[in-house]
Amino acid sequence: MSDLTIEDLSMRFDLPDGTHVQALQDINLEIKTGEIMSVLGPSGCGKTTLLNIVAGFLAPTKGKVVLNNEEVHGPASDRGMVFQQGALFEWMSVNENIAFGPRMKNMEKARSKEIVDHLLETVGLQDFGEKAVYELSGGMQQRVALARCLANEPEVILMDEPLGALDALTREKMQGLVLKLWKETGKTIILITHSVEEALLLGER
Repeated sequence: MSDLTIEDLSMRFDLPDGTHVQALQDINLEIKTGEIMSVLGPSGCGKTTLLNIVAGFLAPTKGKVVLNNEEVHGPASDRGMVFQQGALFEWMSVNENIAFGPRMKNMEKARSKEIVDHLLETVGLQDFGEKAVYELSGGMQQRVALARCLANEPEVILMDEPLGALDALTREKMQGLVLKLWKETGKTIILITHSVEEALLLGER
């Protein structure tokens, strides 16, 4: 049995004028534990809709998502999302952003600090923990977003074009970081991208 199964998934958006948009139609996928999969396609083809359903942000019109033999009915800590823009708390420091998930779980402060310190080192931001998010470049903010996602220890990481807004050199560095994190953590990753090159570089399929 696969770690993550998508069965007969369809999503239809009904519009106020009586028309509708069929965003997804009869999608079937099996994603093995520890696999990294690229989802490639043009704007408006339903990639983000698919990711939002797997994340539990949207309920599908038809079909289901099953993770570890349990149907997904909403967001949970076993799935972490990294958005195109970091979606960080700008009024918090880097440390506070990464520690947000552990704090919501009422984790002991010593253990939370241990996790934050380890992740800062992992993403190469060990000297920036006290900085405010708005003081960081776009690439550094995406590193914080990755670390914050990992701090929740999700089984599946969902990435919605997380490198799309970065310049070419920063994007190349971040692609290397994503591969490094995948190899080190063994997480299941679903990555959405517009870039054929990025899909081929990062995805096993």
